[in-house]
Amino acid sequence: MKKAALLAALCCCSVIGSYSASAGEESVLHVYTWSDYFDPDVIADFEDEFACRVSIDYFDSNEAMYAKIKAGAGGYDLITPSSYMSAVMNKQGMLSPVDHSLIPNIDNMDRTYTAMTEDPDMSYSVPYTRTVSGVGYNRKRLGEVEDESWAIFARTDLSRRMTMLNDVRETIGAALKYLGYSLNTTNENELAEAGELLRQWKRNLAKFEVDEAKIGLGSGEFHVIHGYNGDVALIMEENDDIDFFVPGEGASIASDDFVILNGAGNPGLAHEFINYILDPEIALRNMEGIFYYMPNPAAVAMLDPELSESPAFAVSDEVLARCEVIRDLGEDNALYVRIWDMVKADE
Repeated sequence: MKKAALLAALCCCSVIGSYSASAGEESVLHVYTWSDYFDPDVIADFEDEFACRVSIDYFDSNEAMYAKIKAGAGGYDLITPSSYMSAVMNKQGMLSPVDHSLIPNIDNMDRTYTAMTEDPDMSYSVPYTRTVSGVGYNRKRLGEVEDESWAIFARTDLSRRMTMLNDVRETIGAALKYLGYSLNTTNENELAEAGELLRQWKRNLAKFEVDEAKIGLGSGEFHVIHGYNGDVALIMEENDDIDFFVPGEGASIASDDFVILNGAGNPGLAHEFINYILDPEIALRNMEGIFYYMPNPAAVAMLDPELSESPAFAVSDEVLARCEVIRDLGEDNALYVRIWDMVKADE
């Protein structure tokens, strides 16, 4: 599996653009993101072009990232939360405004896509990728799955060979969609029903997991995982036994955004990085390295047809129509946390 954690050369010269570094002082961009989320060669080329170093740390859920930052973890310039979490962080004064004048490639964004995010004007966030959750599975172990449903997690014959995402909104959302409810509901009875269903599914799970789950699917340790489409698409590239579906009941759509933290040590370099990634040629290389769709029409038009036609990459309009965007629910976010805590504590 490709990893975006990189070693790079120290820089000792002035850096071009809207930031600067004194002679002999290295310029470092500190990024906090999901694993396997940037093509390593793209990162290396950015470091060469801007005479800097990119330092990357990883999180496996929006909530884990948020908790770490709220607990005082500092030093990050650029983070890639999902749109609903970007909205939460912005409302709490954790983010800096985006300066469009420093990101000319922002004009390459698909504005029909940005309109569905929490920040359509891109005042504090810039969309990076679109993710769709679904089910990755091993065809060799399961055969062809005829009933493409979240009900797969009720199968006792797959007990301890399945995982679901360790993510509050995604996993409760899967149960809500199976039950026919909105994954943004604030109805406490519907949420309680979803929580009870998750407790039943949990008996068949090996764990709630993200990174270990996708590695385990590729190695054969797990036969079914609840995962993000790009993660499964990358495994499919390496293992012909792996397949992916979005359950018929629907699933979540998330926009993962670039956001710049308030108090970032290098906001200028963060803007340069966003602009670099939004260049169509760079976006093309990045998509073909990480297998996640970027809302950059010029780049998408140049994609290799084999990738652009993959069901785990270019999710069809028909599938997207039965999915929902995860929204920030304000104070009602606490309803989901309460249900999640009950599910996790249940033995």
